[in-house]
Amino acid sequence: MSEPLRIAWLGHQSGRAGDGLLTYSREIVAGLRARGVKVFFVHHGALAAVTDDTLTLRSLTGSHRYIISSPRTKRIITDLLRREQVDLVHVSLSFSTLIDFGLPELCHELGLPVVATFHVPYDSRFSLWQGISSAVYRLYAQSLASFDRVIIFSEQQKSLLENYGVPAANVAIIPNGVDVDKYAPGSSAFKQTSQASTLVGYLGRVDPEKNVDVLVRAFQDVDAAEDVKLVVVGSGSERRRLERRYGSRRIIFTGQVLDEAERIAMLRAMDIFVLPSLVEGLSLSLLEAMACGVASVATDVGSDGEALQGAGMVVDPRDLDGQLRLALRTLIEFPDFRAELGRRARARVVERYGLSDNLDRLLAIYRELRPAAGAAAS
Repeated sequence: MSEPLRIAWLGHQSGRAGDGLLTYSREIVAGLRARGVKVFFVHHGALAAVTDDTLTLRSLTGSHRYIISSPRTKRIITDLLRREQVDLVHVSLSFSTLIDFGLPELCHELGLPVVATFHVPYDSRFSLWQGISSAVYRLYAQSLASFDRVIIFSEQQKSLLENYGVPAANVAIIPNGVDVDKYAPGSSAFKQTSQASTLVGYLGRVDPEKNVDVLVRAFQDVDAAEDVKLVVVGSGSERRRLERRYGSRRIIFTGQVLDEAERIAMLRAMDIFVLPSLVEGLSLSLLEAMACGVASVATDVGSDGEALQGAGMVVDPRDLDGQLRLALRTLIEFPDFRAELGRRARARVVERYGLSDNLDRLLAIYRELRPAAGAAAS
């Protein structure tokens, strides 16, 4: 039997936060290891540390989303790649200001193929966020063209990269994946604990581009019974302001919930999940809610509308207030309709967004780029 495939995975980890970047690294690394791949997981943290299969790099910033690496980071990564004789490098962008743009050259000097997953949100509509995301795509395009493969989430995102000069042959579409056995409909006491007859929910960062304030206002405007409640799960720059302004018996702000089992219980308790973002890539929290059989509403930004079309309610961010109120009112008043959407949402994720299929396609790329390595991984 051949030696297992050896991958250096440059990603994200945090003990104080939870979002799609962190979930992506955690789920893919765990999934690859379960399939027999030897993964050396490299991430940033407050204190440098090394174990047999994990390397924690020192970061000069506190957030895993905006990393300024130590000047020694490039040398440390180079030493790891040489010492562990890895077959391939995979980076989840953005990883750090120091590494993102120079990694292809570094890997190619060592004779290693390098893969990037490009998570940066986008929106094709003319807007402030569309302008910002377009500028970031242009900034990264030259570097992305040097990777052996760039993983993105949709055809629309692929077209954007091609327009900025990334060769089409270098781009692979692999949507985010969810463990559909773990994220599945099931019992939960959270709804009863919340004393809610119907529970509307949001899970994610509470930052300006997520539009949580619009969701809260729309929920308040819907004429519903007192025991119809909204739960906002997550933290961010807007959380305290929104909690001070809107916190009440009907609107619950839980803050950050890091325990995965607790988050799954919250999703299972929700009757309606809403993602009102102005800009997205492909939201893992949306896919997780859909996998749990929750009737879902999302704005048509990034790849979210594509994922939800025909299996939920897709709203236009240019008329978000009105369409969100209508969607909430419809789903609150017609439980049979939301149950049907929940069934469709679950079926959609099982069909197109399962983590197992995601890993199959990822391993196929690894083997294509390094065909002599890792025949034992399955």
